[in-house]
Parts: sequence; C-alpha cells; structure tokens
Amino acid sequence: MKAGCLAIAAVTFFLGLAFPAPAQMGMDIFKKPAIAKAFNPVVGKGAEYETTSTGGSHGAKNRTMQMYIVGKESVDGKEGYWMEFVTSDDKNQSVVGKTLFTKEDFQFHRIIVQMAGQPAMEMPFNPNNAHQEKIQENLSEWHSVGTESITVPAGTFACEHWHTDKDNSDAWTSDKVTPFGMVKEVGPHSTMILTKLLTDTQDRITGPVKPFDPQAFKDQLMQQMQQHQQKP
Repeated sequence: MKAGCLAIAAVTFFLGLAFPAPAQMGMDIFKKPAIAKAFNPVVGKGAEYETTSTGGSHGAKNRTMQMYIVGKESVDGKEGYWMEFVTSDDKNQSVVGKTLFTKEDFQFHRIIVQMAGQPAMEMPFNPNNAHQEKIQENLSEWHSVGTESITVPAGTFACEHWHTDKDNSDAWTSDKVTPFGMVKEVGPHSTMILTKLLTDTQDRITGPVKPFDPQAFKDQLMQQMQQHQQKP
C-alpha cells in the first residue's frame, strides 16, 4: 500500500468504497468464514491484530488494528451492532471508524470515520445486492481443513482451519475471539496475528459527526500524506 493511504484502506477494508487505493490490510475479515462460523459480537469486547505486509517496493510494513463492539441499536426491528476499528501504521498514523450492521443478515447501514486530529464524518453508503453477492461468492471459496491448536501473542486457541485455493491463503478462527473469531491469517503477501483480547472498550469517535464533505475528506487525506512523508 502506498504511504499515506491508511485512511483509505480502513474505509475500503470495511465497505469496499470506491476510493483510489486498495485495502491491502492483510485481513479480508468480511469475506472469510469467520462471518458465518465464528461471528460473536459482544459489547465492550474485541481484538487487536498485527499485520505484516511484504508486498510492494518499500519492504515489509507493520500495522496494528483494533476491532471491537461499542454498542447495540435496533435497525428496522433487527439487532444491530456498532463495531469500531482503529488502525495505525509504523509511523503512528491512525484512523478511527465505526459501522452499524445487523447481525441477522450482515447488512451495513452506517459508517463514520475520523482521522487523527480531524472532525468525524459520516460516509455515504448504499448497500446493494451486488455487494452481498460478492460476499457470498468469496465465502464459498473457503473450505474447512480441520481443527488445530494455534499459539499467537494473545495466547493459545483451539481453532478451525480454513483454506482457499484461489490465492493459497489460510485462516484460523475461534469462537473465543470477538467479534469475528480471527486468530491468524497467512496470505501470499501478508500475515495477520491476534496480539491481544480487548475488554471494557469505549467509543473513540469524538466531537460532533459531520455529513460527508468530499473536498474536506480529500484535504484530510492530503494532510495525512504530508505528515507521513515528513516522518523518518
């Protein structure tokens, strides 16, 4: 991923929004079997991961991501959860975002993003059938290859092992990890491991939430890129 694109990556990671950079976070959690097999949202709990990406011309890059549940809300009579994520790279650039989705049908309804030192914005998002069909298509590419014990910095977990022949990737999930069960993932160009289980998590979105302003968002991205380039 190019320097300065962390914020774009965080947004596209969750919703596949059409920004000009791919989400190469080393973890495609929304397209993994964890959705159906180990999805277990618990308010106030979550997980922290470290991702090492080996692709690109700048060598290996490490990123940290926290993902946790900060609240519940009824959406059209269905049980909805606010899931928050915090990503930071090896130069301490960070972005906080949260999305409201319903557990029953795994539909997304709202997303709010806040970059460091900037006001929070609610992003435009209109779910469609094509998006859901793509999720199902990716789900079908993964198959279970058994169970095994996996040890990561967060501890040792009895996991279900998943594999996809499409890009020769492996994932290990446990129902002891919330919200998505992911313990470890190994792909062609990245590795992601669970480093910590989180408890008593709080909402980190601060200040009023403003409607999405494309120009302001572009300015925020440019500011982050400049800060990123200035750091050693």
